[in-house]
Amino acid sequence: MRSTLPWRLFHSSNTLPPPPSLTALETLQQAREARQWLTQFKAAATVPREVVELTFSRSSGPGGQNVNRVETKVTARCRLDASWIPLWARESLMRSPYYVKSSNSLLVTSSASRSQALNVDDTLSKLHKLVAECASKLIPTSTSEEQHQHVVSLRKEDAQRRMKQKNYRSQIKRSRSTKDWE
Repeated sequence: MRSTLPWRLFHSSNTLPPPPSLTALETLQQAREARQWLTQFKAAATVPREVVELTFSRSSGPGGQNVNRVETKVTARCRLDASWIPLWARESLMRSPYYVKSSNSLLVTSSASRSQALNVDDTLSKLHKLVAECASKLIPTSTSEEQHQHVVSLRKEDAQRRMKQKNYRSQIKRSRSTKDWE
């Protein structure tokens, strides 16, 4: 069951952590900082309403008279150069289908519910998920020792299989040689 607090009060206390000012993640220290920011960002769970521009319109589809009377469709627009969006994720966000080149912004919509408040929640969580996915996609992950050993063993097995196959082909070609024919 949802909280009985008014919707605006429920979301206004949510703040986003400022991202580190890294344009690229080249060193382990930079990746560690980015991973730490991402953990804090994911803990926020949604984007605060104050950092995006929300517009409302009439939704399409089934809903009877409600569709014609109430503006339940929510569109959230957020500039790509917003301070809460990490620099390293911006290029990835530009390649997303939510990017609008003419305004250099992200545009996310929702009309999943007949309730405007639920659609606002849905839109803000979609935007949060989009930024988190694009930011995490570019953070290099470290491999565990077990994974490293597994890769090494697979490479050894592949090299052995390849050498066995080469020796077999070599024997076949040697058997075709005309040296022993008289």
